[in-house]
Amino acid sequence: MPPAPSPHRAGRSLPAWVNDTFGADGAWVRPRPPIERRDLVLAVVVAVIGLSTLELTRTFGVIDRYTDYAPWLQRLAVLSGALILIGRRRWPLVVALVMAAHMIVVGVTMTVIMSQFTLQAAYFIAFLSAVAWAQDRRAMIVVIDIIIVVMFAWLALQFAVGNALSDFTDTETGTQGPIPPLVAAVLLTAIINAIYFGGAVAGGLVLWRQARHQALLRQQARTIAEQADDLRDRAITEERLRIARELHDVVAHHVSVIGVQAAAARRVLDRNPLAATEALGTIESSSRDAVTSMRGLLGTLRGMESVGAEGSSRQPEPSVDQLAALAAGYETPSRSVAYSLVESHPGALAQVPGPITHSIYRTAQEALTNIEKHSTASRVTLTVRVETDATPQYAEVEVVDNGRARGDVPLGSGLGQLGIRERAASHRAHVDIGARPSGGYRVRVRYPLNIQEGRVA
Repeated sequence: MPPAPSPHRAGRSLPAWVNDTFGADGAWVRPRPPIERRDLVLAVVVAVIGLSTLELTRTFGVIDRYTDYAPWLQRLAVLSGALILIGRRRWPLVVALVMAAHMIVVGVTMTVIMSQFTLQAAYFIAFLSAVAWAQDRRAMIVVIDIIIVVMFAWLALQFAVGNALSDFTDTETGTQGPIPPLVAAVLLTAIINAIYFGGAVAGGLVLWRQARHQALLRQQARTIAEQADDLRDRAITEERLRIARELHDVVAHHVSVIGVQAAAARRVLDRNPLAATEALGTIESSSRDAVTSMRGLLGTLRGMESVGAEGSSRQPEPSVDQLAALAAGYETPSRSVAYSLVESHPGALAQVPGPITHSIYRTAQEALTNIEKHSTASRVTLTVRVETDATPQYAEVEVVDNGRARGDVPLGSGLGQLGIRERAASHRAHVDIGARPSGGYRVRVRYPLNIQEGRVA
């Protein structure tokens, strides 16, 4: 719990310090609880103890010596003071005002009853509860100030026109100390009441601050839990998007290869059965690879524990090492695909994190698939560059062709290029996709690296 601000802090007025100390300017409002069993138990305990001590005191003759009121009125005063405490948490300010009035009325009519320990404890609990449970903090400050001012004014009146001094002096022995009786009585009464009311206010403030602190901790715990749920949902969404991109890449690539090879087999089936057989073999291999990749993705969706033995045989995700084979698979008699790897030093590619090399492969695969489906290109170059010796460090994939868009093929959905951009965004990479001024089309993605720290920048 943070300490109360100092009233002497530069630039802070006394009202501002009071409002800040008692939470009058704060946004937190303590919930108003219903009357519970513990409120009833407290009232019953105070009533039982109060009535018991009253009767025990009566046996010494003290009660009858100082009051002429009937015993049932005395018991009623003790019992009512205890029962009022039932609403101390539900209506704290009302209870504090009622108890203050009770204290004055009983004090004026039956001083010896008001001075009983249990009633004094009941008044203390009521004033403490007003500070601890009041929702309107400004109203609480006003109510407590009124109660304290009225109480001290009443005490001053007792000394001025009443017989309060006689309670502190011994008429038989006279004065015993160096301080005059009136001064000593006033000082002693002021000290006792300052400790009494000050303790009630301080204790109530401590309880209120503890409740506020616990409420803030609960709110922070709820916020953390909500953020954890949001992060989990976001992770699930990102994983689903990743898998959707993977499915698109796998299906688009293999179906495109199957379509091309099927068309080639149909054209040469009658005059060149051997070429048709090779094309059908390619179709078979590509379809088998597609099924294997899709099984791996479905296994990721289901989770490793539900995949079982089949999941243990899943192949690793494709990487840059397979780009040469990927490029060769897109070559046709009318189209050449050249692949080259440029490293700042031998072995630089091995330093690139796996997720980036996988994204490089999928980017190249998507770019080559788009060329095959939508371009008249006869020459394609696939280049991977890795720079780890200079600053900035990066890994880059570039696919360039010399073709133009085919007019006999409808435009695609755009999901392929969207997938490329989403992959790049997940690694904070720079994307350059579009037609070249000199002709042809280029897809280039540059992934930033930070090899020294062993992580992606």
